[in-house]
Amino acid sequence: MQTFLVSANCFNVQDTLECGQIFRYKQIDANTFHVFSQNKFAIVRQLPNAVEISTDHPDYFRHFFDLQTDYQSKVDRISAMSPIMQKAVQCGKGIRILNQDLTEMVFCFIISANNNIKRIQTIVERLCNALGEPTPYGRAFPTVQAMANAPVEFYTSIGAGYRDKFLKQTAQKLLTFPLEELRNLPTDEARKQLLTLPGVGPKVADCILLFGMHRGDVFPVDTWLKKVYHAHFEAGHKDTQLSAFFCNLFGQDAGLCQQYLFYYQRKYGQNG
Repeated sequence: MQTFLVSANCFNVQDTLECGQIFRYKQIDANTFHVFSQNKFAIVRQLPNAVEISTDHPDYFRHFFDLQTDYQSKVDRISAMSPIMQKAVQCGKGIRILNQDLTEMVFCFIISANNNIKRIQTIVERLCNALGEPTPYGRAFPTVQAMANAPVEFYTSIGAGYRDKFLKQTAQKLLTFPLEELRNLPTDEARKQLLTLPGVGPKVADCILLFGMHRGDVFPVDTWLKKVYHAHFEAGHKDTQLSAFFCNLFGQDAGLCQQYLFYYQRKYGQNG
């Protein structure tokens, strides 16, 4: 393994991993995390003034943790928007939007629908342990072919519930679906294409766009963000209008603002 250090300015490992964008990680102790992506692995440690990353794939994880992006300028800009955004940024300014594998994001966020983070992690771990190829550090995320070959009953057995058929159907569709080509499309068109995949609704599509394609102009809305809206932004919109409302409000910063607000609401709720 190679080990490298990066500045801890605007980079908190725990905040980044626990804000709902990734499900394949394990906390080893107060400051150490094991992170899995595709068939790759990293040990990530939070030090007082730096983050230490040990991995066989340093270039992959430099990109994965978005280390080339200046988050300080984003923090300064978003903090100045309003008092609630200043509070949300102070709560989660160590969050970075990860550059994750697109195929992995499709399946993980289908599993995430109407689910909680702990249960999502459990289902994803069972999926990898059963269908993923072995690596020196654990099982890789399964290939599309392996998932397409698995029967619906397998997905039922790992606890996917009503999502079992969606996982099977989407895996079969992805065998011929030009998923990577969506990166070249405008966000609205990429979303339309994602919505043709079984089990992908508007919120799941926006999560895939944000965490799998790094699109900043999306704002996934769940129950936490609905609470944020009604507590701090109430303007009479229906739930189905909230994503567009926040995208119009925050523009290209919408995705990062979503993460700050999501994390803030989960941490402090109505007491913030």
